[in-house]
Amino acid sequence: MTRAPKLLAVASAVDLDYRYGCTPAWWQLWKGLCEAGCDLIVTPYRGRAIESPWWRTEPNPCFREGELFAAARDATARLKGDRYLRRAEDSPEESAADRLVRQVIWRWVTPRWQRHLERILDRERDVDAVVVFTVPMSHLRGIPTALRERFGVPVVFYDGDVPMSLPEFGGMDTGFNYYHGADPGEYDLVVSNSEGGLPRLLELGARRAEAVFWGADPELFRPLRVDRQRDVFFYGYGDKFRRDWMRELVGEPSRLLPDVDFALGGRDFRGDVGAARLVGDVPYNAFPHAIAASRINLNVTRRSHATVAASSTARPFELAMAGAAIVSNPYEGVERWFEPGRELLVVSDAAEAAEAYRALLDDPGEAEALGARARERALDEHTYFHRAKRLLELVSAGAPSDPITVPVRG
Repeated sequence: MTRAPKLLAVASAVDLDYRYGCTPAWWQLWKGLCEAGCDLIVTPYRGRAIESPWWRTEPNPCFREGELFAAARDATARLKGDRYLRRAEDSPEESAADRLVRQVIWRWVTPRWQRHLERILDRERDVDAVVVFTVPMSHLRGIPTALRERFGVPVVFYDGDVPMSLPEFGGMDTGFNYYHGADPGEYDLVVSNSEGGLPRLLELGARRAEAVFWGADPELFRPLRVDRQRDVFFYGYGDKFRRDWMRELVGEPSRLLPDVDFALGGRDFRGDVGAARLVGDVPYNAFPHAIAASRINLNVTRRSHATVAASSTARPFELAMAGAAIVSNPYEGVERWFEPGRELLVVSDAAEAAEAYRALLDDPGEAEALGARARERALDEHTYFHRAKRLLELVSAGAPSDPITVPVRG
């Protein structure tokens, strides 16, 4: 009998309360790995370990340090009159404070994490690969080399935020610039959500870089029969890198179509959202219901992702799997996953957006058919079982040909 592949995952966070954009997607990918027969151990870099039916857990060895740092950063932002310590959107420079924080991390946090991972590998003995999921790469500097030399285990870095995480964009204001002070060449493989970002990762020093696109879990994201509560809906973590497109898909159309109900979920929208009403945060378990309760769902991709070819984000896959009628801003490479005009609509300005909204609202049957075609494509090509198999192949851990739990279709 073939032994199940075993992975040790070092995750940026597992607790959904932290509102990290990748965390819900990691949950779905890890579930997909379980369905592919993988024995997965997850240890979080921020927050506490969270038990689940799909993985085993190890604690965070620096939980207190992480919470104290986050509290200090939040307090500093409040003193400056804001919620976050914001960085420029174009080639943000590294500050003296950033360099000081990294030095402290290298002296205190990094050694503790190395000992923590060595203890796990010593105990488990047969781990096929260590995969680091969007932890700031520089914070673990030296650890991949040490683990490879002592245990002979490959170490993989999985960056789910390319190209936004690259130094020229600097990532979200809620996190770190991953690559300042980092050495991507320490890793056997760098996995990216972006095909167009692979050459840049090699420029930064990665020895090997491969793409694994985002997807969606068909049991979590499925069509629901609920009352429609809004006409046009967008949910997101703020409008950094997409302020212009928020104006074109939300702000201006809401003025052109005063009889249409526009709603925004999430927070930190600092640009033009016109007459759209704010509905606040949507808990992730309620997100499929929020999608289903909207006649049209928007995919407003950040400039960083929309302009670098085939830079996947989770949102179009989630919306498609839920059977939503999707309207998107221009997104280079979206045709790799969905056929524009048949499985989703792409609009280039406010006038086209308003025209698309009116057509879909006036023809609910066509809106439903658009969503049904998108879901069929997602089921065929974009489940997290598909992504889990791809990841296991890349780390040479192998995967069975069929899922242990067959996803529900329809």
